Amino acid sequence: MSDATDVLLTALQFGDGQFPGGGFAFSWGLEALVTDGKLSRNDFPAFVDGQLQHRWATFDRIVVAHAHAAASDIDRLLELDDLVDALMTVDSARVGSCRAGRALLGTHVRLETLGAVAFKASVDAARAHGHLPIVQGVVLKGVGLDAATALAVSAYMMAQALCTAAIRLGLIGHLDAQRTLARIRPRMAQLAAQGQGGLDDISTFVPVSDIAMLRHAGQAQRLFSN
Repeated sequence: MSDATDVLLTALQFGDGQFPGGGFAFSWGLEALVTDGKLSRNDFPAFVDGQLQHRWATFDRIVVAHAHAAASDIDRLLELDDLVDALMTVDSARVGSCRAGRALLGTHVRLETLGAVAFKASVDAARAHGHLPIVQGVVLKGVGLDAATALAVSAYMMAQALCTAAIRLGLIGHLDAQRTLARIRPRMAQLAAQGQGGLDDISTFVPVSDIAMLRHAGQAQRLFSN
């Protein structure tokens, strides 16, 4: 098997929506938007594209890349994790990031992924929060993916998670999800190719989903955690 084929198969395995990473519990504001009638089936591809451009690319991408580079440096990872915690101003997003990150980390500990046990020890000792983009950087480096491929997998994981949530909410069907992923695939590739970036460049501007997550906490019936 060629190295390129091995990398492809690894990326497919860990980017698969069926991978038990815990992401199924989170809609990142999508549930409240659907409940409030603020998002239609036709709006969904543009919504995902906006989340990629203004949340993943400007926040997660940078953090994942830095965590990937520092995967064997626990002290540096702790600094990055604290930075993410300080920059996530929406409580439900911050809590969701930690819960999703810890779920993903726990799976990789059981899979004996390089670096997962050491970082989980810091989480268990309350030295680390365990935010999702930090964990992604660590474990995707641990399974042998280079930085560019790790970023592509991270972008896909976000888009695929939103599609899965939308299907569960009855907003779209499975074919709609595949059409959305095909439509935004060039965007994912473009954004992932931007590489690491500096920590001072971190930003996020997704007020619609941020407000939706705040409203979600007050809804009587909820399928997702945020």
